[in-house]
This record gives sequence, structure tokens and C-alpha cells, in this order.
Amino acid sequence: MMADTMKTVVPTHYWHRLEDGRVQCDLCPRFCRIKEGQRGLCFVRACEQGEIVLTTYGRSSGFCVDPIEKKPLNHFLPGTPVLSFGTAGCNLTCRFCQNWDMSKSREMDTLADQAAPETIARAAESLGCRSVAYTYNDPVIFLEYAVDVAQACRARGVKSVAVTAGYIRPEPRAEFFSWMDAANVDLKGFSEDFYHRLCSGHLQPVLETLDYLVHETSVWVEITNLLIPGENDSDAELEAMTQWVVEHLGPDVPMHFTAFHPDYKMLDYPVTPPDTLTRARAIALRNGVRHAYTGNVHDDAGGSTYCHHCGHKLIGRDWYVLSDWNLTDAGACNRCGTPCAGVFEAHPGSWDGRRLPVRLRDFAA
Repeated sequence: MMADTMKTVVPTHYWHRLEDGRVQCDLCPRFCRIKEGQRGLCFVRACEQGEIVLTTYGRSSGFCVDPIEKKPLNHFLPGTPVLSFGTAGCNLTCRFCQNWDMSKSREMDTLADQAAPETIARAAESLGCRSVAYTYNDPVIFLEYAVDVAQACRARGVKSVAVTAGYIRPEPRAEFFSWMDAANVDLKGFSEDFYHRLCSGHLQPVLETLDYLVHETSVWVEITNLLIPGENDSDAELEAMTQWVVEHLGPDVPMHFTAFHPDYKMLDYPVTPPDTLTRARAIALRNGVRHAYTGNVHDDAGGSTYCHHCGHKLIGRDWYVLSDWNLTDAGACNRCGTPCAGVFEAHPGSWDGRRLPVRLRDFAA
């Protein structure tokens, strides 16, 4: 199907009618209850003719080939290129959003590029991308589009990566992640107060998503925690978070502690000091997280992967460029033979941190 003839408003099935004439969206824990012509908080799911529809099917804020490490995923096909795209809207209202121009957009003009699922899969294959990333805004809100893209990608041997806050209900969660091969889940903080006050959400549904992914799926999972000075960067909160990760998810789930920069509605906050990221990484390692990273800063030690048994550097990184590769063909330390958790191949990719904007119309059938 050509992109310019594709329907952009499609039916959905995670909703039900209420006795007062409204409909309730059951996709995420917000349970938006809306009348005819209204939109949910995410802005992309609306009530039309008494049903919930997705209004942004096939519409994107742009496509770009990135290094997989930028998602960030350090243990999933390192060094390989990933075709990244997003749409508009979000089901959280984070005051510190670092992609607010897309995730908070209520202007459909933001969605300048259109592409059918098969076009995206074809483009990824043609460009040599090992995976497609659903990112920039949260893909759970465009579940129907993401699933169709992932199905087209899987048919061509291209993997799918979700970059998500994990704020989704159990039934749609099972459908969505059944088509994903890897996920980076944004664990924004580790207190209900933080989620309620700064994200207008709740912590528990995110923890349930993480538990589900690690224990009930084959999806490779990594966690990102954006550290905001004075909000979620205390020793006590980092201790509690990392202890929970090890106790509930196990020691092999990598954690990325990334630096905040003033943006959106938190322009009066300072940039996260590098020492804060180093402190968070040290706390995680001390509590048993085997692979903890720093992000949004230049930090060779904090960006590289080490054998948790002998300390040998397994994968060196200079920003998003791989500088060392000391894994065996089986994904183990080439010094002591200890396996490193992740999805590895005999040889790393050679994308080298480039960023390549892509016009999907060039790949339309």
C-alpha cells in the first residue's frame, strides 16, 4: 500500500463503553474516559463514532539511522545501526521531558513523514539496519502501528526495539511486547511521589512491566534512569532502586544512569553533575548490578562493558563508537570464559556512531 493512500485513523480494541455514553480507553493505567470528538491525554487516541481510534497510524515525526547504543542498549547487537522513528503524543506528562517537541506535540503537522509498515521494514533491510526502534515518544500509545511495523520487520529478519516508559496495562502489554525483541524501559524514579508529582503517573505499573518482561518474555531488557538534581538522585533512592532491580529482576539487567539537561517545564534545574552519575553507577555495582553505565556524558569507564567475574574490559566505548571487543564468538569473556548476558554475535557491528536522516518515501513501493 502506498504511504499517500494509507489510512491514518484506524480502529483499536482496548476500550469499552460506559453507561453514561462515554468510552473508556483501557490501553494504559490512565483509563481516559472521553466523549465523542474528544481525545485522551496521549492526544493520539480519540473517540469517533462511539469507538476509540488511533489517529496517527502511519504518520511519523521523522526517521533516522542511529547506533543501537543511543537507545541506549549496550548488550543488544553492539555496534549495529537501528532505524529509529516516533510519532507524537505521550501517556505521561513528565515535566522534564527531553523529547518534549515530539512527545508533547498536539500539532499533527509535526508528523511530516508517512510510511506503511512494509515500507519501514523494506527501508531497514535496504539500509543494513539490524533493527527498528520505536522511540522519541512512547510507542505504547501507537500500539497498532508499532505491532504492524514489527510484524513486517520480523518477516524480513529485522528485529524490533521498544524505547518506552512501560506505562501500559497487562492485556495490551502482552500483545505489544510479543512483537518486540528488545526494550529499554525508562524507570524515571523510585518513589510514588516522583511519578505522581512530575509525571502524573504511578510507579507500580512500571515495575509490573519490568517484572513481566524479564520473567515472562524473551525480550532483552535494559533500564534507563534519568537523574535530576534534587529530585531522584539521593543515595537512599538509588540504593532502593538498584536493590529492587537485583532482587526482582536479577543482576544481569543493565542499568543506564543518564544526565538531565534543563528542558520543557524544568528549565530552572541544573545539569546533572558527572559525579552524580558516577556515584549512581557505584551504588548499582555495589548492590549487585553487574552492568551499570553512565550516559549523556563522555565517560570511558562508565560507557564500557566489563566482565563481572574478572573485571576484563569486554566492550570499550567512546561515546557511541566501539573501541574494544573482547568477547568470544559465544559472547563470553575472552580472558576467563565467563558469559556476558545479552544478545551478541561473533563480530560487532561497525556503524561507528553515525546519525543518518532517512526519507521513507524513497523506499515506498
